[in-house]
Amino acid sequence: MTHVSFIPLRPDVPSESPHERRDAARNRERLLSAARELVDEFGAEALTMDALACKAKVGKGTVFRRFGSRAGLMMTLLSDSESEFQRGFMFGPPPLGPGAPPRDRLVAFGEGRIYFILENGDLWKAAGASTRNRFEAPPTALAHRHVEMLLREAGIPDPWVMAMALIAALDPDRIVNDVRVHGISPKRLTDSWGELVRRLVPSA
Repeated sequence: MTHVSFIPLRPDVPSESPHERRDAARNRERLLSAARELVDEFGAEALTMDALACKAKVGKGTVFRRFGSRAGLMMTLLSDSESEFQRGFMFGPPPLGPGAPPRDRLVAFGEGRIYFILENGDLWKAAGASTRNRFEAPPTALAHRHVEMLLREAGIPDPWVMAMALIAALDPDRIVNDVRVHGISPKRLTDSWGELVRRLVPSA
């Protein structure tokens, strides 16, 4: 299974030399590191282009040239986090990664996804990710294929449709709303996910 990032990043403007390209990569990572520090310290709402330029000690125009807009910056941060989560379930240690029975991997996937969504909920909102081709976005497609593969491995009939039903239970807007509006604890959500999977998928 190939890696699919959350959303394609804006390609860097072609530079004249490998040295310039390395400089561009270092500058990008410096900006993203500063952005992550601002989010960790003050929350996503405090991350503005002005604040990032001040934190990274660069001109505001540099920030806009790199990310295009505040939403573009948020998408880039979200993309990096999404890629890290994808590496975990595709290549990481079990039970999330390969090597565990499909039912255990499904339980671990849902639990990890719920906490990932809650950790990145503000970025989702700021990036407008919840309304941007939400069902066709690369990470949704990848998650669906991953869940379908595990269901197929477990011998579940019609795994494509069943995967669609399970992925619907991990809808980011619903999870954030359940926790922030209805006060449902993350543990209650992960326990419910585990019970759903165990009812659906027989033990190995």
